[in-house]
Amino acid sequence: MTLNRHSSRRHRLDQTVLNQRLEGAIGYDRIAGYFRSSLFEIAGEALANVVGPVRIVCNSDLDPQDLTTAAAAQAALRRSWCAGRPEDAPPAARPRYQALYDALTNQRIEIRVLPDTAFGLIHGKAGIVRRADGSATAFLGSVNESASAWKLNYELLWEDDDPETIAWVQEEFDALWNDARAVDLACCPFIAQDVRRIITRRVIEPAEVPVIADPMAVAAAAAVETPVYRRDQGLWPHQKYFARLALERHRLGGARLVLADQVGLGKTVQLAMAALLMALDDPEGGPILVLAPKPLLQQWQDELMELLSMPSARWNGRAWIDENDLEYPGEGAKSLGKCPRRIGLVSQGLVVRGLPEALNQLLGRRYTCVIVDEAHRARRRKVPKVDAEADEIDERAEPNKLMAFLREIGPKTKSLPLATATPVQLHPVEAWDLLHILSHGHEGVLGGWTQTSPWFHASHCLDIATGNAAIPTDDVRDGWQYVRDPLPSRVEDPVFERIRRRLDASDTRWQFTPESLAQMPQAIQRVQLQQGLLPNYGGRFNPLLRCIVRRTRAYLEATINPATGGYFLPKVRVKLFGEEEAGALVLGGYLREAYQEAERFSLLLQQRAGRARLNSQPNTTLAR
Repeated sequence: MTLNRHSSRRHRLDQTVLNQRLEGAIGYDRIAGYFRSSLFEIAGEALANVVGPVRIVCNSDLDPQDLTTAAAAQAALRRSWCAGRPEDAPPAARPRYQALYDALTNQRIEIRVLPDTAFGLIHGKAGIVRRADGSATAFLGSVNESASAWKLNYELLWEDDDPETIAWVQEEFDALWNDARAVDLACCPFIAQDVRRIITRRVIEPAEVPVIADPMAVAAAAAVETPVYRRDQGLWPHQKYFARLALERHRLGGARLVLADQVGLGKTVQLAMAALLMALDDPEGGPILVLAPKPLLQQWQDELMELLSMPSARWNGRAWIDENDLEYPGEGAKSLGKCPRRIGLVSQGLVVRGLPEALNQLLGRRYTCVIVDEAHRARRRKVPKVDAEADEIDERAEPNKLMAFLREIGPKTKSLPLATATPVQLHPVEAWDLLHILSHGHEGVLGGWTQTSPWFHASHCLDIATGNAAIPTDDVRDGWQYVRDPLPSRVEDPVFERIRRRLDASDTRWQFTPESLAQMPQAIQRVQLQQGLLPNYGGRFNPLLRCIVRRTRAYLEATINPATGGYFLPKVRVKLFGEEEAGALVLGGYLREAYQEAERFSLLLQQRAGRARLNSQPNTTLAR
């Protein structure tokens, strides 16, 4: 039996202990400390030498409630991993991350994580190394499983090959490893993916002009390191859907969409993430303008920085103010065109007031994207009555100032997302009016500017959407009028891919002549178009459905996401205490007397008022 005492003051522990003991080892069981990316810094230098399995058990800030399901455990591990900011690792650590990635993917390293609540903070650190000849050694000390612990820190380590000591340490390891609350890191593929990402991660300096071969990959790389993505669950599936849809449409000539999600589903972060992706996709593109009510400008600026690390500047009526509240003095409205950030936040009130100099500055630029929050404020001056006849709806109704301005700025921007939780307030035509705004500068919304498309007629478009009218299916030529202008992109349905291939048309071309139908074989005309698309075309590809994205909380909480098997949005359940008689608080002493006096006072007040019934609000307020 040999007892060795090691001190990093006397010699380097990684050279005299770790590398020597692990050389040719067939097994390594380790009780480590906290679960962070630094836990694996040593993997490429020592653990790779172990022939057999390596098992590490460590603790983390996991909550026991997070371990009730596999999905919750994944989310908890993801949060714990991201909290260690592994992307901040220096370039010199990449070889070790590569070794870690290889070990995780080929299952040579097994890691289990215990919540702090299992045994408190796992501060004890120990290990057992087993060799091919059947011998083993155990060690205990302050050394954690990190490069700094083995190489740099002042650490103490006691090593003992006594079988009784080895059995004792093994028993401690097995108790932690086999604990029912331990979570296998293999259940969280995100960590291996993130390690792989960090290996190839490259920071582009502001002065550098990179050659971008895959803009989508660049956009994804930037998005994955935003604060909203690294904390908690990141974006919810419905938020990712909109951001992806907006980027896809942006690449097809412009994202012309109405985001009409119910209040509380995160419209701001969806629009901001879409703007981030569009800006990265167009590195040499124009600025991004956000038009929002004045009380929301500060909120927009805060969320852009806190959730996405996107600097911006808001216009206060005299000058630009950046994300650090630094004001940029200027020449009044003339400075509107000199925003110090690529993202400028401007109040809709500026447009409503109609100051010529300010409007000229805004309209005198080309934009990558113009975002309009609370877009329902852009409306026609006289909304028809709900029971108005279809022929009474005027497609050329007089717009208010904001609506007129958006029609003007539409042709000056590539993408134009509108956001409102209430696209329809008084009449369904208000939803069509939003599409009419989007159609200015983009023929893929309602059709070409010749306005020959049937979708350009509000009443007819609304009748088809509500089921009061149907697209003709008897004659394929009549139905083709609804499909050809605009013809949806090939990604929206495989049929459009076949049609566009036959017409030799790219996804950026939206209008086709009636005669173009003859270019398609009879099989496509009859089977794919007449029998496949046309019967349900109004319910699937009506512009109101193609360009308006609306989800409710009830729908997301009740619909299964096929990718995860869980609901699109976890249901928030609220349990109210004290609603039953048994849960009422019993008043006693002076508090009970005071409550009785309040009731008597309310009764006297009611009698003095000479009314049989008094408004209950003063009574309730006084009782409280």
